[in-house]
Amino acid sequence: MTHTAVFRFTTHDARALYLSVCQEMGDVGDRSSVRVRLEGEETLVLEVAATDIPALRAALNTWLRLINIAIEMRELAAPSG
Repeated sequence: MTHTAVFRFTTHDARALYLSVCQEMGDVGDRSSVRVRLEGEETLVLEVAATDIPALRAALNTWLRLINIAIEMRELAAPSG
């Protein structure tokens, strides 16, 4: 049985976020797979699939953290306001 989770992040920085994290797609464990893609100009889509719940949780922790760090670095580099 495969377990999946899909997250959509809508932001005007979607392309910058994609370019920040897409390099990590090949670096996934044996029990999970990850796909990051753009949907239109303003939506980053994260799709995670895993063979079991612990593997899904671990992959989600990693990838949500990567995206969060990319967002934080983008805000530091180009603060809005």
